[in-house]
Amino acid sequence: MSAAEVRPATPSDAVEIARIQRLTWRAAYTDLLGADALADLDAADLEGTWAETIGYPDSAVYLATEGSFTVGYCVAGPAPHDEAATAAGTLPEDAGATGLIASLVVEPRWGRRGHAGRLLATAAEGLRAEGLTRGITWVAQSDHATLGFYRRAGWTPEGTVRTLDTGRGTLREVRLTGTLELELTR
Repeated sequence: MSAAEVRPATPSDAVEIARIQRLTWRAAYTDLLGADALADLDAADLEGTWAETIGYPDSAVYLATEGSFTVGYCVAGPAPHDEAATAAGTLPEDAGATGLIASLVVEPRWGRRGHAGRLLATAAEGLRAEGLTRGITWVAQSDHATLGFYRRAGWTPEGTVRTLDTGRGTLREVRLTGTLELELTR
């Protein structure tokens, strides 16, 4: 295996991140969102969105690479209050110390090589450097592979769910939580 590493993204990485998002969403979400909706993912729009996300001051975007290939990405930052709130809408006592893994994606052909673990560990390290101690993320209830990944990292469902309208139906997501003191291979 070529050298694998994680590094902060730069605006010039927006093209590769958009490519990975389009490819991965088509592989994972066609049944849920429909081929037409995914075909409409405009490359220029996605690239612009990713360039803005990379430059956003309250989040960090990390890239996983293997050799000269960009293979995945992760977006992390302090959890907005609406993401950290309980199902009843109240904030937990540690809301100010909670980070959000907003997205963690590895291109399917590069899966099972440790990239997701390195991305999560790097994001957790960055969140801890900001004084945060707990992380949360949302995962589709039907995405058993991603749920298993987070469980192996020590994160567990905490009882909060949300339902998103996909235009073709609904997507039920569960919120997982865990410590940012991770012991994953980087």
